[in-house]
Amino acid sequence: MNERISVVGLGKLGLCFGACLAEKGFKVVGVDIEKRIVDSVNNGIAPWFEPHLDEFLKRHGGKTFTATTNHGDAINMTDITFILVATPSNPDGSFSNRFIESALASLGFALKESKKDFHIFVISSTVMPESTENVFIPLLERYTGRKLNEGFSVCYDPDFVSLGNVIKGFLSPDLVIIGESSSEAGSEIEAIHRQMCENNPPIFRMSIINAELAKVALNAYITTKISFANSLANLCEKIPGADVDVITRAIGVDKRISPYYFQGGLAFGGTCFPRDTKAYITLAKKYGVQAEIIQAVDRVNTYQNEYLVKKVLGELNNTQDKTVGILGLSFVPNTPVITESPAIKLISELLKHDIRVIAYDSLAVDNTRAIFGSAVEYASSAEECIKNAGVVVLTLRDAKLKKLLEEYHYSNSITIIDCWRILDRKKLGNKVKYVAIGRFNEQGR
Repeated sequence: MNERISVVGLGKLGLCFGACLAEKGFKVVGVDIEKRIVDSVNNGIAPWFEPHLDEFLKRHGGKTFTATTNHGDAINMTDITFILVATPSNPDGSFSNRFIESALASLGFALKESKKDFHIFVISSTVMPESTENVFIPLLERYTGRKLNEGFSVCYDPDFVSLGNVIKGFLSPDLVIIGESSSEAGSEIEAIHRQMCENNPPIFRMSIINAELAKVALNAYITTKISFANSLANLCEKIPGADVDVITRAIGVDKRISPYYFQGGLAFGGTCFPRDTKAYITLAKKYGVQAEIIQAVDRVNTYQNEYLVKKVLGELNNTQDKTVGILGLSFVPNTPVITESPAIKLISELLKHDIRVIAYDSLAVDNTRAIFGSAVEYASSAEECIKNAGVVVLTLRDAKLKKLLEEYHYSNSITIIDCWRILDRKKLGNKVKYVAIGRFNEQGR
């Protein structure tokens, strides 16, 4: 295939998707309302950090991957348009369609004005089930003056990627789901994935409503699994000799469970899991279906953030230096995104207790400063953060931070709270009190 493809919405996911398409031989037109992002793409410069994004844009930006603020170019220059704009949460937990509707209105009007016979629209943003058939398709019919599958087709093709691992997620997904308004449109989208993916993933083609439900259901199930592991981790802390990792590694071998997303630790955060959990609850309520399991997941996740605060406050009671150092501010490694980050929630609560906080993150300091300003001290290095704290909280599974903490020369007594149990206690020395979340802590030092 040598299709020209357009991507509307060059945010954290859309920009990476467009870059992956270009990397795999497609000619891509990106559309975004922010000129800053458009200029970055055309100059081959990544506007933010995401692993491999910079190298892909250096190769293709302004060449086979160009960008514009004009939605009409997506219609006039390509035959398939992916829409990956934001769908922010409403107060009731549902997703707002306003940005998708705005994009589709502009695209639909451009199609009406064009002389093209046909165009395929692909919604990839996370939406509430029934949105495509009840809202987006009627809107396109109104703005284009055409009927579905006569002058245009629609597919729903949700992403299953995570920030900090977006490029790999698009190129090597576990699965691809395509909801299609026609088999012809579905075949076109399948062919794109076949060319783009490096791992030959299973591709499931289905109705649009089933695809919409599958996206929300998958994330709700994953958060259920995470919450169970977190609950088990909390239990292990209270029982002498117990270690959540030993248990989850063993029972995760069972095919009915699997080892993925099954490591007890911090609450889940980010731009998807928390809000998808709430959306599932809202959806169930709309149709009069009980969702007690998912409601419990939401409560467990809230509790897990509270549990971390209690853990840190408890350790502060046993230290002379009452400064808390936070190593890792983003919700996962390799991203500047701090949305629903357990570290950010922890800092917020510590500040309410008038506790001095010093924080370090190689990518997320600017976003954190935008929230807390001068109320938090920002270390220029992890070493500075450690040096100036009495209690250090390691929130990320980060190999560089692990190496630094294990090799650091500790001149004063310090407590380290390891939220994911990645450190080797034996390498920390006798001046470190090591506290592992999810593991019974037998000794003070």
